[in-house]
Amino acid sequence: MSKRASTRTPKAPLEAPAPPGKGRKSQANGRTETVPRKPPAEAPHKAPAEALRKPPGEPPDKSPGKPSRAAPGKPSRAAPGKPLRAAKRRASPKRTARGAATQPNRVWAAIRGVPRTAWICALVAILNAMCWSILIPPLQGPDEQAHLAYVQQLAENGSLPNGSSEENFSPEELAAMNDLGFGEVILDPGNPSLPFRASRARLDHDLSQPGLSRKGDGSVGVAASEPPLYYALQTVPYELGSGSSLLGRLELMRLLSALLSGLTVLLVFLFIREALPAVQWAWTVGALSAALSPLLGFVGGSLDPDALLFAVCAALFYCFARAFRRGFEPGIACAIGAVVATGFLTKVNFIAMIGGVVLGLILLTIRTARVSRRQAYRSLTFASGIALSPGLLYLLLNLVTHKPLLGIISGSLTTTERHNIPAELSYIWQFYLPHLPGMTRDFPGIFPPWHVWFKGLVARYNWLETSFPGWVYKVALIPTAAIAALCGRELFVKRGELRRRVGEFSVYALMLVSLMGLLAAASFDSYPTLSLADSEPRYFLPMLALGGALLALAARGAGKRWGPVAGAAIVMLFLGHNVLSQLLEISRYYHPV
Repeated sequence: MSKRASTRTPKAPLEAPAPPGKGRKSQANGRTETVPRKPPAEAPHKAPAEALRKPPGEPPDKSPGKPSRAAPGKPSRAAPGKPLRAAKRRASPKRTARGAATQPNRVWAAIRGVPRTAWICALVAILNAMCWSILIPPLQGPDEQAHLAYVQQLAENGSLPNGSSEENFSPEELAAMNDLGFGEVILDPGNPSLPFRASRARLDHDLSQPGLSRKGDGSVGVAASEPPLYYALQTVPYELGSGSSLLGRLELMRLLSALLSGLTVLLVFLFIREALPAVQWAWTVGALSAALSPLLGFVGGSLDPDALLFAVCAALFYCFARAFRRGFEPGIACAIGAVVATGFLTKVNFIAMIGGVVLGLILLTIRTARVSRRQAYRSLTFASGIALSPGLLYLLLNLVTHKPLLGIISGSLTTTERHNIPAELSYIWQFYLPHLPGMTRDFPGIFPPWHVWFKGLVARYNWLETSFPGWVYKVALIPTAAIAALCGRELFVKRGELRRRVGEFSVYALMLVSLMGLLAAASFDSYPTLSLADSEPRYFLPMLALGGALLALAARGAGKRWGPVAGAAIVMLFLGHNVLSQLLEISRYYHPV
């Protein structure tokens, strides 16, 4: 008997000595076992193969002259051997389930595991973005004329833009801009889109000319500095609609942006489920509010790479929440690396997420190394290698083509070297916070947190000229203050859990602070000529997953009894906000002259 078995209680009672070759019985943990006595000169007896093939729990057949050594009602304990291990493997349900999980259908099983409510929220986001795409006139989305030129450059010329910020677009697009009165409409809110029937007829006639070229010289305006992934995806609907007019192709490309908005909301739902798993109905509150957000619908209803950036950032939040909750395994590490690589290829603004990504990988590696250093370092290697692969490829391409090693970032670094650091820090502070004594007033006459950010998040669409009357923003302060109070109450009640998860929440906070710093620094580069004109509230929608989680916390902050009521009120508030914003868009472009 082993030392471990001999020290267990209760102690086995004394029994009479067993006959020679029969062994003796021992009792441990209430189970009677037969321990074979080793014969002095013979090999140990092996159980018949037929007995090993019996199902678990069924006693083996007795062979003549070989009486069973098992106690009545107990199966025989056969000597260890390869056939026995094989039988156990065949009979083990855990091994069978693990083997089935490695089949290719596990991806489909994961998709089926997504709650039906999440799909409904995603569908609401898609329909909302499609409604906005109908309301927004052609080329009136944010810099939509430049984004369209980028897609057309890839689809028609098969090459990237030449890097010029000039707007030497294709003759087809220039004809559309001229007939749509592009310059007059964006500069004067009093000008509607295509006010006369003759203008529509002229537009259709000009775009249907057979000799109208679709190729430009590679100049795509302000979109020239952006990575190509979003535009490469948009070449698919562009080619599908190649037989239609430019406006028909534009509407198909907007549809893809709407689908990306649905993907964003789906990932927001999954993030809230991982980050706040306790109250299930709160997941729907956060995701459905995000789906009804007018800014998300506005961006998803136009041709804008922000639509893909929002989905990538929501996926990044979800991957980190899953890793912190379920462990830093190689699978989730590869997912984080793939999301980061996709973000690098989507938009330059994604660089603001890198600080949080680095901090998150460090914290996850340290925590996982306490259990398994091999798994921790292996996961870190996978995540880092996949994430850095696009950057290394970009550096190699610039080196081979004799371009600046960091591309457009090289120029930004050169400009930063000429900055007055104290003046820039003062500017960044006043960009979000009140002016402090001793600071130079960079924004005389306005208060950026109110005039830029709050009003912009409530309603400021198109070219930042479409907004509500002033009293609407003052009324909007009431529900905003109530939501903030409920969210603060829930955070105070759950302060213990907040302290336990301080590492995870610090990752999200660093992403937010880094994004704020990037936007302020970009505005400082153009100060004072453009200043706040570059500060659009839609640039904060990469934090949409975090905003949805805060709304879910606000609903929970009303308590178990009134929480669902508060959640329904928050959803209805966003629904009303969205409807009023769409009516505002209609009044901007479709009023009679």
